[in-house]
Amino acid sequence: MNMTKTQAQTNPLFETIIRKRLLGKAFLVVVALLAVWKLVDSFLAGPAVFIQFVVNGLQLGFVYALIALGYTMVYGIVRLINFAHGDVFMVGAFVSYYAISRWGLNTIPSALIPGLPLWLSNALGVILVILLSMIACAFLAFTIERIAYKPLRDAPRISALITAIGVSFFLEYFGALPFVFTPNFVTYERPFEVTNWAFTSQGIQTLAPGQTPPEGSIIISNIALYIILISIVLVFMLNFIVRRTRVGKAMRASAYDKPTSRLMGINVDGIISATFAIGASLAGAAGVLYAIAYPQVYFAMGITPGLKAFVAAVLGGIGSIPGALVGSLIIAQAEMLTAAYVSTPMRDAVAFSILVLVLLVRPTGIFGEPTREKA
Repeated sequence: MNMTKTQAQTNPLFETIIRKRLLGKAFLVVVALLAVWKLVDSFLAGPAVFIQFVVNGLQLGFVYALIALGYTMVYGIVRLINFAHGDVFMVGAFVSYYAISRWGLNTIPSALIPGLPLWLSNALGVILVILLSMIACAFLAFTIERIAYKPLRDAPRISALITAIGVSFFLEYFGALPFVFTPNFVTYERPFEVTNWAFTSQGIQTLAPGQTPPEGSIIISNIALYIILISIVLVFMLNFIVRRTRVGKAMRASAYDKPTSRLMGINVDGIISATFAIGASLAGAAGVLYAIAYPQVYFAMGITPGLKAFVAAVLGGIGSIPGALVGSLIIAQAEMLTAAYVSTPMRDAVAFSILVLVLLVRPTGIFGEPTREKA
């Protein structure tokens, strides 16, 4: 039975829903105002320190973005939260570790290309390591999708979700075996020398290894620049694939209507596998960049970054590529500033509290749109 507008407004259930939404929005506004006040107060107390943590947050945020893109792509096409995605990120970090420490692929040998400058040799080597990790993670995700997820394509979603959790545990504890990655924390050998620059009111100063930076300076390293630059390039490449290529058009069509896409000649199963592979390749690149920034790898290193990237994808609007990027930057800034001005243990609590608030107030996220029923 259809209700008129007046009847709906006087309906007790309708009034309860409206009241809860208004209370939720009011609570969110209060929290946002308190956060803004705290940020302004912190900036005025020490602008250089505040900006330093913002820079650190950008570095971490772009890593989260590469992981979050995998979540948002897979969910957009198969409506599955792939909880094994964070562990694929871990595998990417370990692949780069072996490529650098055991195979020395971070530099191109002079015998291979004579007369190649050292800096260019090192740059090409780093790109080679990243590409190797991306390929390994793409193959891993393709295999997982074919073995674990494809047979459950028509099963209830809870079955695929439980399978994803099981795959996640398998990757973690298989990696912890002594003959795989070992259960120990492993020191990561960076593929290039770290250079730090101190930005002061007098100009830019290059810091020598171990040199104390000038008071009130803002430190930016070549690691942060590489992470931001490589992440932006990969995001633009992904956006180009999704928007301009036949595979990308097939992805968007399959995400919208799989049966009709099959009738139009699209191999939906192949497109789903390609989506898993592309998302995992970005996670592999993120694993390399994360290990370079925080040079220690271990078998469970993908759990926390993976969950925070998932929160970022939900915040930005899961299924939206720009949303994954924006949400990741917000989560990373919230995490860094909380660690700086509240307490380090609270950084995780704040990140996951944001997830709760988003689900209560705007479940579709910043860029998400309500699901529409297809005719």
